[in-house]
Amino acid sequence: MLNLNVVNETSKLKAVVLGTAVSLGPAPKLEDCIDPKSREHILNNTYPIEEDLTQELQEFFQVLKKHDVVVYRPKKIENYNQIFSRDIAFVIDNKFVFANVVKERENEIHGIEHIFSQIDNQNIIHLPETCHVEGGDVMLWGNYIFIGTYSASDFSNYITARTNNQAVNAIKNLFPNKTIIPFELLKSNDDPRNNALHLDCCLQPVGKNKAIACPEVFLDRNQYKWIVDLFGAENIFEISKEEMCDMHCNIFSIDQNIVVSDRSFIRLNTWLEKNNFIVEKIKYSEASKQGGLLRCSTLPLIREN
Repeated sequence: MLNLNVVNETSKLKAVVLGTAVSLGPAPKLEDCIDPKSREHILNNTYPIEEDLTQELQEFFQVLKKHDVVVYRPKKIENYNQIFSRDIAFVIDNKFVFANVVKERENEIHGIEHIFSQIDNQNIIHLPETCHVEGGDVMLWGNYIFIGTYSASDFSNYITARTNNQAVNAIKNLFPNKTIIPFELLKSNDDPRNNALHLDCCLQPVGKNKAIACPEVFLDRNQYKWIVDLFGAENIFEISKEEMCDMHCNIFSIDQNIVVSDRSFIRLNTWLEKNNFIVEKIKYSEASKQGGLLRCSTLPLIREN
């Protein structure tokens, strides 16, 4: 049996699901794109290919193995994108929560049946169908659960609005011992610089008390001020919308002092190293063309307390 345990973003990682790019299938048609970053790269004829994405995921896999992490991989689904395992489910404490993802992605969960079949049934949660949520919007920080959301009445107009109020309330009811903090995020179907697809595109705690954040995409300034008050202005590395679009927030912690980052993120990596982080730098820029990066590619199952 898998004994799940995740209470924050940065404790020592013991077991994780890492996505796969094997049998990715053809690039989507423009009208089938479900995020503006993919759309932009289809238009520019720069959409990533399976070979390059597989290479990037292999490099990430090697870093995880180097740090003695047990790595599970999805079983291949023919001609289907299975890179971003973060979104299809998430672990809170010792519970495995099935996310209700956009319909274009709903088959992804079948790729990890061999993993969640090892979890005690009483630790598995299925949310009601009315709850839309993806794992990229759910972030644990001790007693807090941060949730990226979009609660305006035009929610259904945005393919990029992935987590609704019903999901926020359901998680509140399921975890009464936690403090749920929702964040309203900027959404756009066609401009990746004005779209925070998930919370992990614009906020990322690192270490014990630091964070990376893009202030401009929080729709409620008071909600962003709450983040500043929690971490302290001196502990936050603020990024621009352009850097957010390139996924600078979407790095991944293996431990409180070890992060995996894209090697092109010079400004961020310099700040991390100045703050005594070990930065495992890999090439992961092709994955970013689909609107996700390192955190998006992982589904942590066990972190040490």
